[in-house]
Amino acid sequence: MKRKICFITGTRAEYGLLRQLMLKASKDKSINFQLIVTGTHLSRSHGFTCKEIEEDGLLISHKINLRIQGDSSQEIIDGMSRGMKGFSRAFFEQKPDLIVILGDRYEIFAAATAAMIANIPIAHIHGGETSEGAYDEAIRHSITKMSHMHFVAAPEYKRRVNQLGEHSNNIFLVGGLGVDAINSIDLMSKEQLEQSLNFQFGRKNLLVTVHPETLEKNKSTKNQVQALLSALEEIQDTKFIFTLPNADTNNLQITKMIKKFQKKYSHSSRIFLSLGQLRYLSTLQFIDGVIGNSSSGLAEVPSFKIGTINLGDRQKGRLKAKSIIDSSFQKEDIVKSINTLYSTNFQSKLKKVINPYGKPGASNKILAMLKKTPLENIIKKKFYDF
Repeated sequence: MKRKICFITGTRAEYGLLRQLMLKASKDKSINFQLIVTGTHLSRSHGFTCKEIEEDGLLISHKINLRIQGDSSQEIIDGMSRGMKGFSRAFFEQKPDLIVILGDRYEIFAAATAAMIANIPIAHIHGGETSEGAYDEAIRHSITKMSHMHFVAAPEYKRRVNQLGEHSNNIFLVGGLGVDAINSIDLMSKEQLEQSLNFQFGRKNLLVTVHPETLEKNKSTKNQVQALLSALEEIQDTKFIFTLPNADTNNLQITKMIKKFQKKYSHSSRIFLSLGQLRYLSTLQFIDGVIGNSSSGLAEVPSFKIGTINLGDRQKGRLKAKSIIDSSFQKEDIVKSINTLYSTNFQSKLKKVINPYGKPGASNKILAMLKKTPLENIIKKKFYDF
Protein backbone atom coordinates (compact mmCIF):
# COMPACT_ATOMS: atom_id res chain seq x y z
CA MET A 1 0.00 0.00 0.00
CA LYS A 2 1.28 3.48 -0.86
CA ARG A 3 2.39 5.60 2.07
CA LYS A 4 0.29 8.78 2.31
CA ILE A 5 2.72 11.62 2.94
CA CYS A 6 1.32 15.10 3.45
CA PHE A 7 3.59 18.12 2.89
CA ILE A 8 2.68 21.52 4.34
CA THR A 9 3.93 24.92 3.22
CA GLY A 10 3.04 28.41 4.41
CA THR A 11 5.60 30.88 3.02
CA ARG A 12 7.55 31.65 -0.15
CA ALA A 13 10.93 31.03 1.55
CA GLU A 14 9.97 27.69 3.05
CA TYR A 15 8.42 26.53 -0.23
CA GLY A 16 11.68 27.35 -1.98
CA LEU A 17 13.44 24.98 0.40
CA LEU A 18 10.84 22.22 0.13
CA ARG A 19 10.25 22.54 -3.60
CA GLN A 20 12.70 19.91 -4.90
CA LEU A 21 11.73 17.42 -2.21
CA MET A 22 8.03 17.84 -2.99
CA LEU A 23 8.53 17.57 -6.74
CA LYS A 24 10.41 14.31 -6.26
CA ALA A 25 7.84 12.95 -3.81
CA SER A 26 4.95 13.87 -6.11
CA LYS A 27 6.50 11.80 -8.91
CA ASP A 28 7.40 8.81 -6.73
CA LYS A 29 5.05 5.93 -7.52
CA SER A 30 5.41 4.47 -4.02
CA ILE A 31 3.98 7.63 -2.41
CA ASN A 32 0.46 8.97 -2.21
CA PHE A 33 1.42 12.64 -2.34
CA GLN A 34 -0.67 15.19 -0.42
CA LEU A 35 -0.10 18.94 -0.14
CA ILE A 36 -1.63 21.54 2.16
CA VAL A 37 -1.01 25.21 1.39
CA THR A 38 -1.57 27.94 3.98
CA GLY A 39 -0.11 31.18 5.38
CA THR A 40 1.08 33.96 3.08
CA HIS A 41 0.74 31.72 0.02
CA LEU A 42 -2.95 32.66 0.13
CA SER A 43 -2.43 36.37 0.90
CA ARG A 44 -2.81 38.91 -1.91
CA SER A 45 -0.74 41.44 0.04
CA HIS A 46 2.17 38.97 0.13
CA GLY A 47 2.09 38.06 -3.55
CA PHE A 48 -0.42 35.16 -3.51
CA THR A 49 2.48 32.75 -4.05
CA CYS A 50 0.07 29.82 -4.16
CA LYS A 51 0.02 30.35 -7.93
CA GLU A 52 3.76 29.58 -8.12
CA ILE A 53 3.11 26.18 -6.52
CA GLU A 54 0.37 25.43 -9.02
CA GLU A 55 2.61 26.56 -11.90
CA ASP A 56 5.15 23.97 -10.73
CA GLY A 57 2.53 21.31 -11.39
CA LEU A 58 1.98 20.30 -7.77
CA LEU A 59 -1.58 19.25 -6.94
CA ILE A 60 -2.85 21.04 -3.83
CA SER A 61 -5.07 18.89 -1.61
CA HIS A 62 -6.24 21.63 0.77
CA LYS A 63 -5.91 25.40 1.10
CA ILE A 64 -6.16 26.74 4.65
CA ASN A 65 -6.61 30.52 4.71
CA LEU A 66 -5.54 32.07 8.00
CA ARG A 67 -7.23 35.38 6.99
CA ILE A 68 -4.68 37.56 8.74
CA GLN A 69 -5.49 41.17 7.80
CA GLY A 70 -3.25 43.12 10.18
CA ASP A 71 0.11 42.61 11.87
CA SER A 72 -0.78 42.73 15.56
CA SER A 73 -0.16 39.91 18.02
CA GLN A 74 -3.90 39.36 18.30
CA GLU A 75 -4.22 38.94 14.52
CA ILE A 76 -1.42 36.38 14.51
CA ILE A 77 -2.96 34.43 17.39
CA ASP A 78 -6.40 34.46 15.75
CA GLY A 79 -4.81 33.25 12.52
CA MET A 80 -3.14 30.37 14.36
CA SER A 81 -6.51 29.40 15.80
CA ARG A 82 -8.11 29.35 12.34
CA GLY A 83 -5.15 27.36 11.09
CA MET A 84 -5.51 24.69 13.75
CA LYS A 85 -9.18 24.24 12.90
CA GLY A 86 -8.36 24.00 9.21
CA PHE A 87 -5.60 21.46 9.73
CA SER A 88 -7.89 19.38 11.93
CA ARG A 89 -10.46 19.12 9.14
CA ALA A 90 -7.83 18.48 6.47
CA PHE A 91 -6.08 15.73 8.43
CA PHE A 92 -9.29 13.87 9.21
CA GLU A 93 -10.32 14.07 5.55
CA GLN A 94 -6.96 13.08 4.06
CA LYS A 95 -5.86 10.67 6.80
CA PRO A 96 -2.11 10.99 6.07
CA ASP A 97 0.32 8.40 7.38
CA LEU A 98 2.92 11.11 7.93
CA ILE A 99 3.16 14.89 7.64
CA VAL A 100 6.30 16.76 6.57
CA ILE A 101 6.94 20.27 7.87
CA LEU A 102 9.89 22.64 7.84
CA GLY A 103 11.12 25.33 10.17
CA ASP A 104 9.50 27.51 12.76
CA ARG A 105 6.55 29.54 11.49
CA TYR A 106 3.40 29.93 13.60
CA GLU A 107 1.24 28.32 10.90
CA ILE A 108 3.56 25.30 10.97
CA PHE A 109 3.22 25.20 14.76
CA ALA A 110 -0.57 25.03 14.30
CA ALA A 111 -0.15 22.15 11.85
CA ALA A 112 2.18 20.25 14.19
CA THR A 113 -0.16 20.69 17.15
CA ALA A 114 -3.15 19.41 15.20
CA ALA A 115 -1.18 16.43 13.90
CA MET A 116 0.09 15.57 17.38
CA ILE A 117 -3.43 15.49 18.83
CA ALA A 118 -4.59 13.43 15.83
CA ASN A 119 -1.77 10.89 16.43
CA ILE A 120 -0.19 11.53 13.03
CA PRO A 121 3.61 11.06 12.87
CA ILE A 122 5.52 14.26 12.12
CA ALA A 123 8.75 14.65 10.13
CA HIS A 124 10.41 17.99 10.88
CA ILE A 125 13.13 19.59 8.74
CA HIS A 126 15.69 22.18 9.91
CA GLY A 127 15.19 21.64 13.61
CA GLY A 128 17.87 22.35 16.23
CA GLU A 129 18.66 25.79 14.85
CA THR A 130 18.46 29.00 16.86
CA SER A 131 17.22 32.52 16.20
CA GLU A 132 17.27 34.41 19.46
CA GLY A 133 15.61 37.60 18.23
CA ALA A 134 12.27 36.03 17.24
CA TYR A 135 9.57 33.84 18.75
CA ASP A 136 10.45 31.42 15.96
CA GLU A 137 13.08 30.08 18.39
CA ALA A 138 10.50 28.78 20.86
CA ILE A 139 8.22 27.53 18.08
CA ARG A 140 11.04 25.58 16.41
CA HIS A 141 12.03 23.75 19.59
CA SER A 142 8.38 23.10 20.46
CA ILE A 143 7.84 21.50 17.04
CA THR A 144 10.91 19.34 17.67
CA LYS A 145 9.28 17.94 20.80
CA MET A 146 6.09 17.16 18.87
CA SER A 147 7.94 15.51 15.98
CA HIS A 148 9.08 11.93 15.44
CA MET A 149 11.63 12.22 12.62
CA HIS A 150 14.18 15.01 12.54
CA PHE A 151 16.15 16.08 9.46
CA VAL A 152 18.91 18.49 10.44
CA ALA A 153 21.40 20.58 8.47
CA ALA A 154 24.59 20.33 10.53
CA PRO A 155 26.23 18.29 13.32
CA GLU A 156 25.69 21.13 15.81
CA TYR A 157 21.96 21.02 15.13
CA LYS A 158 21.85 17.26 15.50
CA ARG A 159 23.41 17.59 18.96
CA ARG A 160 20.86 20.23 19.93
CA VAL A 161 17.88 18.08 18.90
CA ASN A 162 19.49 15.24 20.85
CA GLN A 163 19.87 17.61 23.80
CA LEU A 164 16.12 18.30 23.64
CA GLY A 165 15.54 14.64 24.48
CA GLU A 166 15.14 13.16 21.00
CA HIS A 167 16.80 9.80 20.36
CA SER A 168 19.73 9.87 17.92
CA ASN A 169 18.14 6.99 15.97
CA ASN A 170 15.45 9.42 14.83
CA ILE A 171 17.76 12.33 13.96
CA PHE A 172 19.14 12.37 10.42
CA LEU A 173 21.99 14.65 9.34
CA VAL A 174 21.15 15.53 5.73
CA GLY A 175 22.48 19.05 5.17
CA GLY A 176 20.52 22.15 4.24
CA LEU A 177 17.74 22.13 1.67
CA GLY A 178 18.79 25.59 0.51
CA VAL A 179 22.14 24.28 -0.73
CA ASP A 180 20.26 21.47 -2.45
CA ALA A 181 17.97 23.92 -4.23
CA ILE A 182 20.87 25.96 -5.62
CA ASN A 183 22.31 22.91 -7.31
CA SER A 184 18.96 21.65 -8.62
CA ILE A 185 17.82 24.62 -10.64
CA ASP A 186 18.89 26.23 -13.93
CA LEU A 187 19.45 29.88 -13.06
CA MET A 188 18.50 32.74 -15.34
CA SER A 189 21.00 34.74 -17.35
CA LYS A 190 21.52 38.39 -16.47
CA GLU A 191 19.59 39.50 -19.53
CA GLN A 192 16.67 37.16 -18.76
CA LEU A 193 16.59 38.26 -15.14
CA GLU A 194 16.68 41.98 -15.89
CA GLN A 195 13.81 41.55 -18.30
CA SER A 196 11.80 39.53 -15.77
CA LEU A 197 12.44 42.04 -12.97
CA ASN A 198 12.10 45.11 -15.19
CA PHE A 199 15.26 46.25 -13.44
CA GLN A 200 18.72 46.97 -14.77
CA PHE A 201 21.61 46.13 -12.48
CA GLY A 202 24.09 48.89 -11.75
CA ARG A 203 27.81 48.88 -11.06
CA LYS A 204 27.04 48.04 -7.40
CA ASN A 205 23.94 46.16 -6.25
CA LEU A 206 22.54 44.99 -2.91
CA LEU A 207 19.49 42.92 -2.00
CA VAL A 208 17.67 43.99 1.18
CA THR A 209 15.29 41.83 3.23
CA VAL A 210 14.37 42.79 6.77
CA HIS A 211 11.87 40.98 8.99
CA PRO A 212 10.56 42.05 12.41
CA GLU A 213 12.49 41.00 15.49
CA THR A 214 9.31 39.68 17.05
CA LEU A 215 10.63 39.74 20.62
CA GLU A 216 11.19 43.50 20.39
CA LYS A 217 8.69 46.28 21.03
CA ASN A 218 6.91 48.19 18.25
CA LYS A 219 9.09 51.24 18.73
CA SER A 220 12.23 49.20 18.18
CA THR A 221 11.03 47.92 14.80
CA LYS A 222 10.48 51.46 13.54
CA ASN A 223 13.84 52.65 14.85
CA GLN A 224 15.68 49.67 13.40
CA VAL A 225 14.25 50.06 9.91
CA GLN A 226 14.77 53.83 9.95
CA ALA A 227 18.44 53.30 10.86
CA LEU A 228 18.83 50.84 7.98
CA LEU A 229 17.20 53.13 5.43
CA SER A 230 19.20 56.13 6.64
CA ALA A 231 22.38 54.09 6.16
CA LEU A 232 21.35 53.10 2.63
CA GLU A 233 20.84 56.77 1.77
CA GLU A 234 24.54 57.35 2.36
CA ILE A 235 25.68 54.63 -0.04
CA GLN A 236 26.58 56.12 -3.40
CA ASP A 237 26.21 54.60 -6.89
CA THR A 238 24.36 51.53 -5.60
CA LYS A 239 21.09 49.95 -6.64
CA PHE A 240 18.80 48.22 -4.15
CA ILE A 241 16.36 45.35 -4.57
CA PHE A 242 13.95 45.03 -1.64
CA THR A 243 11.89 41.94 -0.82
CA LEU A 244 9.11 42.57 1.68
CA PRO A 245 8.86 40.87 5.09
CA ASN A 246 6.97 37.81 6.25
CA ALA A 247 3.54 38.16 7.88
CA ASP A 248 5.00 38.59 11.35
CA THR A 249 4.07 41.10 14.03
CA ASN A 250 4.78 44.66 12.78
CA ASN A 251 5.47 43.60 9.19
CA LEU A 252 3.12 46.29 7.82
CA GLN A 253 5.18 48.99 9.50
CA ILE A 254 8.32 47.77 7.75
CA THR A 255 6.54 47.55 4.40
CA LYS A 256 5.23 51.11 4.69
CA MET A 257 8.70 52.51 5.44
CA ILE A 258 10.36 50.62 2.58
CA LYS A 259 7.72 51.78 0.11
CA LYS A 260 8.29 55.39 1.18
CA PHE A 261 12.05 54.96 0.66
CA GLN A 262 11.57 53.37 -2.75
CA LYS A 263 9.27 56.16 -3.90
CA LYS A 264 11.98 58.69 -3.02
CA TYR A 265 14.72 56.66 -4.75
CA SER A 266 12.72 55.07 -7.54
CA HIS A 267 15.62 55.47 -9.98
CA SER A 268 17.84 53.15 -7.98
CA SER A 269 15.53 50.76 -6.12
CA ARG A 270 12.78 48.20 -6.70
CA ILE A 271 10.40 46.39 -4.35
CA PHE A 272 9.08 42.84 -4.78
CA LEU A 273 6.44 41.07 -2.72
CA SER A 274 8.11 37.84 -3.72
CA LEU A 275 10.87 37.10 -6.19
CA GLY A 276 10.13 33.39 -6.22
CA GLN A 277 12.89 30.81 -5.90
CA LEU A 278 14.19 31.01 -9.47
CA ARG A 279 14.45 34.80 -9.59
CA TYR A 280 15.77 35.04 -6.03
CA LEU A 281 18.60 32.57 -6.58
CA SER A 282 19.31 34.03 -10.02
CA THR A 283 19.58 37.50 -8.47
CA LEU A 284 22.27 36.28 -6.07
CA GLN A 285 24.53 35.70 -9.08
CA PHE A 286 24.62 39.39 -10.00
CA ILE A 287 24.70 41.31 -6.71
CA ASP A 288 27.49 42.19 -4.32
CA GLY A 289 25.73 41.05 -1.17
CA VAL A 290 22.58 40.98 0.91
CA ILE A 291 21.55 43.09 3.88
CA GLY A 292 18.94 42.19 6.48
CA ASN A 293 18.04 39.45 8.91
CA SER A 294 16.70 36.64 6.73
CA SER A 295 17.90 33.09 7.38
CA SER A 296 18.69 32.83 3.67
CA GLY A 297 21.56 35.26 4.15
CA LEU A 298 23.22 32.62 6.31
CA ALA A 299 22.04 29.38 4.72
CA GLU A 300 22.01 29.99 0.96
CA VAL A 301 23.87 33.21 0.14
CA PRO A 302 27.36 31.94 1.14
CA SER A 303 27.17 29.38 -1.68
CA PHE A 304 27.30 32.29 -4.15
CA LYS A 305 30.57 33.61 -2.66
CA ILE A 306 29.06 37.00 -1.80
CA GLY A 307 28.76 38.79 1.51
CA THR A 308 25.87 38.96 3.96
CA ILE A 309 25.36 41.84 6.38
CA ASN A 310 23.37 40.17 9.15
CA LEU A 311 21.45 42.77 11.16
CA GLY A 312 20.39 42.47 14.79
CA ASP A 313 19.50 39.38 16.79
CA ARG A 314 16.85 37.63 14.68
CA GLN A 315 19.36 35.04 13.41
CA LYS A 316 21.61 35.08 16.47
CA GLY A 317 22.86 31.59 17.25
CA ARG A 318 22.81 30.15 13.72
CA LEU A 319 25.91 28.73 12.05
CA LYS A 320 27.72 31.38 10.03
CA ALA A 321 30.14 31.24 7.13
CA LYS A 322 33.08 33.66 6.99
CA SER A 323 31.11 35.70 4.45
CA ILE A 324 28.78 36.92 7.22
CA ILE A 325 29.26 40.41 8.68
CA ASP A 326 27.31 40.87 11.90
CA SER A 327 25.97 44.36 12.54
CA SER A 328 23.68 46.08 15.00
CA PHE A 329 20.73 48.12 13.78
CA GLN A 330 22.68 51.32 14.41
CA LYS A 331 23.15 53.51 11.34
CA GLU A 332 26.90 53.93 11.90
CA ASP A 333 27.42 50.17 12.25
CA ILE A 334 25.46 49.45 9.08
CA VAL A 335 27.44 51.99 7.03
CA LYS A 336 30.67 50.53 8.42
CA SER A 337 29.54 47.00 7.53
CA ILE A 338 28.69 48.00 3.95
CA ASN A 339 32.13 49.58 3.60
CA THR A 340 33.65 46.36 4.94
CA LEU A 341 31.66 44.29 2.43
CA TYR A 342 33.14 46.30 -0.45
CA SER A 343 36.67 46.37 0.96
CA THR A 344 39.43 44.65 -1.00
CA ASN A 345 40.42 42.54 2.00
CA PHE A 346 36.90 41.15 2.54
CA GLN A 347 36.27 40.56 -1.15
CA SER A 348 39.50 38.58 -1.45
CA LYS A 349 38.31 36.14 1.22
CA LEU A 350 34.99 35.33 -0.43
CA LYS A 351 36.43 32.91 -3.00
CA LYS A 352 37.43 30.54 -0.18
CA VAL A 353 34.13 30.67 1.72
CA ILE A 354 32.61 27.30 2.65
CA ASN A 355 28.89 27.07 3.35
CA PRO A 356 28.45 25.35 6.76
CA TYR A 357 25.04 24.04 5.71
CA GLY A 358 26.56 21.16 3.82
CA LYS A 359 26.56 19.85 0.28
CA PRO A 360 23.77 19.03 -2.21
CA GLY A 361 21.74 15.87 -1.74
CA ALA A 362 19.46 16.66 1.21
CA SER A 363 16.18 16.13 -0.65
CA ASN A 364 17.19 12.64 -1.85
CA LYS A 365 18.29 11.64 1.65
CA ILE A 366 15.07 12.91 3.22
CA LEU A 367 12.85 11.22 0.63
CA ALA A 368 14.58 7.88 1.17
CA MET A 369 13.98 8.06 4.93
CA LEU A 370 10.37 9.20 4.52
CA LYS A 371 9.72 6.11 2.41
CA LYS A 372 11.45 3.45 4.48
CA THR A 373 11.26 4.50 8.15
CA PRO A 374 8.77 2.25 10.02
CA LEU A 375 5.84 4.24 11.41
CA GLU A 376 4.02 1.55 13.41
CA ASN A 377 5.56 2.35 16.80
CA ILE A 378 6.89 5.83 16.20
CA ILE A 379 4.20 7.87 17.98
CA LYS A 380 5.16 6.91 21.54
CA LYS A 381 8.47 8.57 22.37
CA LYS A 382 10.73 8.11 25.37
CA PHE A 383 12.69 11.14 26.50
CA TYR A 384 16.33 10.48 25.72
CA ASP A 385 18.65 11.37 28.60
CA PHE A 386 22.39 11.83 28.12
